Amino acid sequence: MSLNKKPELRRSVTPWGSFAWGYSDVGADIFVGLGLVLASAAGASNVAFLFAGIVYVCIGLAYTELAATYPVAGGGQYFVTRGLGDVFGFVAGWAVLLDFTIDVALFAWASVDYLGQLITPFDSALHPWTHFIVVIVLIAALCFLNVVGVRESTAFQGFVSALDVISETLILCFGFLFAFRPDLLVHTMQTAWPNPFHLMQGISLAIVSFVGLESIAQAAEETQRPASIIPRTSVSLILTILIFALSYSNLALGMQTWHSLHDAHGHAIAFWQLFPTSSDNQGKAVALLAEQVPYYGWLAARYVPLLGAVLLLISSNSGVFGSSRIAYAMSSANLLPSTFKRVHARYRTPVISILVFTGLAAFETLFAALPTLAPAAHAFYARLFHGEDGIAFLGDLYAFGAATSYSFVFLALIALRLKEPLAPRKFKMPFNIPLVFRGERAEFPVIGVIGFIGIVSILAFTLATHDIGRVAGPSWLVVGIVLYMLYRRNKRLPIFGSAPRDWRTEQVDILRHSGELELMDEYVANVKASDARKRLSSGT
Repeated sequence: MSLNKKPELRRSVTPWGSFAWGYSDVGADIFVGLGLVLASAAGASNVAFLFAGIVYVCIGLAYTELAATYPVAGGGQYFVTRGLGDVFGFVAGWAVLLDFTIDVALFAWASVDYLGQLITPFDSALHPWTHFIVVIVLIAALCFLNVVGVRESTAFQGFVSALDVISETLILCFGFLFAFRPDLLVHTMQTAWPNPFHLMQGISLAIVSFVGLESIAQAAEETQRPASIIPRTSVSLILTILIFALSYSNLALGMQTWHSLHDAHGHAIAFWQLFPTSSDNQGKAVALLAEQVPYYGWLAARYVPLLGAVLLLISSNSGVFGSSRIAYAMSSANLLPSTFKRVHARYRTPVISILVFTGLAAFETLFAALPTLAPAAHAFYARLFHGEDGIAFLGDLYAFGAATSYSFVFLALIALRLKEPLAPRKFKMPFNIPLVFRGERAEFPVIGVIGFIGIVSILAFTLATHDIGRVAGPSWLVVGIVLYMLYRRNKRLPIFGSAPRDWRTEQVDILRHSGELELMDEYVANVKASDARKRLSSGT
């Protein structure tokens, strides 16, 4: 390699690695999301998961098409920038940056919570300072892991993802075979149906269980033959997570009565009353449920907390990876300062981006943990968060960031279908309406419109049911837009417009660098044919 050649991201993510990046992020969400949704939606928890699951399928199909067509680091931020323009691309990327930094903090915290079931000093309720220090140490370790390289990080993801798929499948099989009662499911839904407010709140939190498809798109630039691999891994991931989320919610409603579970210390507790009053137990819903599975619960009680802790840790790892890649892509597109796109000459990873955003995650962890570390601050936080604790507040923002970003991704999908019909799409969402736009044949995505309506509804539910979230979430966007405007003005770039780009040349380079030479040839041929038709129609 030439000494003057700019360091680039290494293509070392295999098909299983691509699946593992997505699964380690989305798959871990059920360990946190199940308790959050049960606490809010109660007997309608399965309905909340179903609504969010339908939207999730639409999101998954959109990301699959876009990531296979435009396999670059940046994911949703890049798609929105290309489809809607720079300022919208920044907003989408800034919202996802919020999500990924919270991902690091929230899931590292939950990981140690699960360990607290097995190791008493890690219990946040009994030893808050020890718990907090371990969380910070884990975040620092993940930072180092990602600086060293994505190949090592991917191997870590893949091994634990395989173990968790097997474990969650066994829990469901034993649970449905030996404990599930359809009559109890119906009874619970009838007697514990929530009011409209709590149902909307449950739906807004259910989307938390489906956040993470962005990770596959983030790794596209480091994935081997992405246009071929991403559709297979994404569809597999969509189906796996959807089955798990719907199955766990129905199993929880139809397996146990209201007073059948026990906490980590063996004390009898009310299953549904547990979650609204204890964020610690709320985050352990999968482990508590697994303990009650006949014939298998005795084993699950001994290893599910550990497996859940490790899976949550690698989900936190995905947050480190994703935030750094988004910042790298935004910097490359002149949406953030150029320092964020610096790649380490030896490790070929965006080291500045990794350090900055894991540092932000550590600050968020301190902010959320302060009430437990300093009891004197508890009353102030109770007023600030309107009764929520700091971790629940992070969950609210997590849902807000995802819903905001996904809304723009659907709009970008529709725009790119119309603006760039010549780009080869190895995977395309089904149910399309053929039309002619600006002289070219295009296809309008019906599922994209359905998904947009669904995710905007979830965003509205999030803002309507989370008091502080509807202030803090938009405030994050406003601060980001102000910084964006100052940066663009300093660089003498259009503030509300887009910097000029040759998307055709860029698409050829993208396909060449990803190894998709057949698609590159197809795209070049499509462009030449289109130009020839335009010359013929104009008589030149």
